[in-house]
Amino acid sequence: MRGVATRLFGPWVRGVDAQTLRADLIAGILGALLVLPQGFAFATLAGLPPEYGLYTAIVPCAVAALFGSSLHVASGPTNANSLALFATLAPLAVVGSPPYIQLALAVTVIVGIMQFLIGALRLGAIANFISPAALRGFMSGAAALIVLHSLTDLLGLTAPPTHGLLALFGHIGRHLGDIAPAALGIGVLTILASLAVRTWLPRWPYMLTGLIAATAAATALNRLVFRTPADHDWIAVVGTIPPIWLHFHAPDVSLQSIPDLVGISFALTIVALGQSISIAKAVAERSGQAIDANREFRGQGLSNIVGGFFSSYVSCGSLNRSMPNYEAGARTPLAAVFASLLLLVLIAASSSLLALIPMAAIAGLLVLISWTLLDWPNWLKLWRSSRTDFAIAAATFVATISIRIEMAILLGTILSLVTHLYRTSKPAMRIMGFDSKEPGRAFVVREHVPQPHDECPQLKMVRMEGEVYFGAVPWVDDQLRDLRTPRNSPKHLLVMAKSMNFIDLSAAEMWRNELRVRRKMGGDLYFHRPRAPVLQLWQKLGFIDELGLDHIFPAKRIAIDTIFGRLDRAICSHCTVRVFEECHALPKPVPPFVPEGTVARPEDAPAAPAASPAAEAATSLQDGAG
Repeated sequence: MRGVATRLFGPWVRGVDAQTLRADLIAGILGALLVLPQGFAFATLAGLPPEYGLYTAIVPCAVAALFGSSLHVASGPTNANSLALFATLAPLAVVGSPPYIQLALAVTVIVGIMQFLIGALRLGAIANFISPAALRGFMSGAAALIVLHSLTDLLGLTAPPTHGLLALFGHIGRHLGDIAPAALGIGVLTILASLAVRTWLPRWPYMLTGLIAATAAATALNRLVFRTPADHDWIAVVGTIPPIWLHFHAPDVSLQSIPDLVGISFALTIVALGQSISIAKAVAERSGQAIDANREFRGQGLSNIVGGFFSSYVSCGSLNRSMPNYEAGARTPLAAVFASLLLLVLIAASSSLLALIPMAAIAGLLVLISWTLLDWPNWLKLWRSSRTDFAIAAATFVATISIRIEMAILLGTILSLVTHLYRTSKPAMRIMGFDSKEPGRAFVVREHVPQPHDECPQLKMVRMEGEVYFGAVPWVDDQLRDLRTPRNSPKHLLVMAKSMNFIDLSAAEMWRNELRVRRKMGGDLYFHRPRAPVLQLWQKLGFIDELGLDHIFPAKRIAIDTIFGRLDRAICSHCTVRVFEECHALPKPVPPFVPEGTVARPEDAPAAPAASPAAEAATSLQDGAG
């Protein structure tokens, strides 16, 4: 039985035991309590009756957890999905009307189908393009948003009439005189009590304990001090919770409206998947879990398909629920399943007690969690290690708190890709040679040694590193042109290409042009160990036929031995460098002819006496240099 469950739900099933069940149950209780006010608020943003937010926190949450990839992501209604749904459906029907509700449910099913197909077709690789820097900025930006949107509840103020940070700040600024000290005190009490329990009673569920303590304090103040909700200092609570009864209901929409809904659903799919995979990767970064993006997309798709038939609107991974779920000690996806089941039980059995939970206490817990998410030490580490990645993270952070979340993720991803393209557009081209201080004179990068040996005047050796594609071709072509620009530059070029991982058509044409230019100037072009994909492309394009197989070598030593036989002996007869092992077999250098009355230049002076055989042997190339 467990083997069947493992294949169906994932390998985490094998690790379920009494300890994990206890941890998941505690985390599930907290998740059920936290979603109560959020579900009401998000459903209102979506233009739906409040109870639809709770529906969306029940069925989709359980299905996505069981069939997804993440151990800790809790799905449900989110701010971004709610606003996007409202924006796309408001022109089609009266907000909150029965036709509007049916359109929302139908769109949810279509979004689920699209999400499932993306996972089934194994297109989850798109998630790999969300860079760690963009993820860092998104996670911190989302944490900042949670704090900012919790301020009204923390300060005891009413919610702003419109959405957006400017509206939020303006609303708080206009109502500074209405701040309720008692509400702020309850929020602070929640934070301090939670921290105290985490420090001194680490085995206790610290957030749940803090919430209970704050609820008790708020209830006492409201009943013994303020006595009536009309009191200015009355501490706002969750309040009356409507009964929730799950029932199967197919969305009732006309077939004529389906094409319009498909277009709307595509946009919502991008919004939901962008949030889900970003949150899954953000939580996984803290937990160390590997995420299967395709399975995560399939799980999210199933949750929306099933949810659409149980009065749920578009759901996805929720940072407001996922991070508390992880911080509360959840061990498996059963924590999210428990949260869904407990939400039903709590509403049915103890709605009067749940109604007493102060909004300021929930806000305090969210502030506590968000402070952990901001992760200042990692920001400092990122600043020290890479200013470019820090800039990407900072830009994503600003975008997350100022524009729509999915657009912020897209912006961070685009910035990361552009940065990567810029970096790869200048692949390394390193001039190779020998270290004059090393008797064996193995191949080295000339710029890496303090006193490199002089270069051969006829052969330039270059190591090519990275990918040479259309974006890098102009830069590489300029470097090749610079290598042959001086009048007395070497006419032969040996490219050590084992680190040239990839080329495209434009790069292949560049090498063809380099070959023709080199041969026109009396030299030639050679390659050492080009990779198999590079050789295959050259073969298809006929470049190998033009180059010649005798210009491609398996080892540096063989390459130099072969090329040495093709060098101009007239130049060799006057050369005093004698850098190669093969040079020792040549006659002693002959001073160049100097017309009578002309002062010879220092570089034209006769070479030093030939070294002894023992000295020559000490300076010869090692056989393993290639």
